[in-house]
Amino acid sequence: MLKWFYEFTYRLRKPRWDTGLTPTEVVSLVESGSVNGRALDLGCGTGTNSIYLAQRGFAVVGVDFSPAAIGLAREKARQAGAAIDFHIGDVTRLDFLREPFGFVLDIGCFHSLDAVGRTRYAWHLARLTATGSTFLLWAFDGRSPFGVGVTPEEVQRAFAPHFAVGRVEHGTFNRRASTWYWLNRQ
Repeated sequence: MLKWFYEFTYRLRKPRWDTGLTPTEVVSLVESGSVNGRALDLGCGTGTNSIYLAQRGFAVVGVDFSPAAIGLAREKARQAGAAIDFHIGDVTRLDFLREPFGFVLDIGCFHSLDAVGRTRYAWHLARLTATGSTFLLWAFDGRSPFGVGVTPEEVQRAFAPHFAVGRVEHGTFNRRASTWYWLNRQ
């Protein structure tokens, strides 16, 4: 059901979450120089953050389950002159990816997965990263009536023992509590 909602939204209008701006948390991390190399953008949507990363020297792979979003992302990347490897795919089934990533970004994808999906996602994330890799996650807090959201304890449990939460920053988006998590691969 959620997949159809996103596909419908991307096809008919610009989604309210697609601001076209890379969040300051991502910009600050990239500009700090502490992440580089290969980047994986999970739930990449129309590619705004993938393009930002590619323009700063990252080799970027973007994954989203919406064909409409990936189509828009490919066109935006072409117009920006950014070479990005975009895939239509399920973030819980990343068997097609092999090489390790030094930086993984998820802005609003993990929090919509069910328990089984979260377990598969975390397994793939551990497989696709190496010691020292950074994972930056943004998620709504708690649970909405639509099942979207995650608690800090759920994040900790999902990614332990492979990742340690290094920093947590609480905020709001559209009047709903949300959190940024900086995780480091052990």
